[in-house]
Amino acid sequence: MNPRSLRSSEPATAEAGAWADVLVRLQLLHAVVPTPTRQWLVQDRPDGPVRVLASPAAVLPLVATIQQRTRSTRPECR
Repeated sequence: MNPRSLRSSEPATAEAGAWADVLVRLQLLHAVVPTPTRQWLVQDRPDGPVRVLASPAAVLPLVATIQQRTRSTRPECR
């Protein structure tokens, strides 16, 4: 039996990249690009300003904010 690896408190670059791909694919963001310094460049619209996120960990709160905004504007279907 293999021991389960524990998740570190710092999200992996791969996790942040996966979320970034989803947000761009769903057209919720225009671009999300990692840099060699572990910063991430984020652009909401093609003509919008570029924001700099300090690390992969900073991508996850952005994802949460977008999810919350998307869910709060979606009509209830229950």
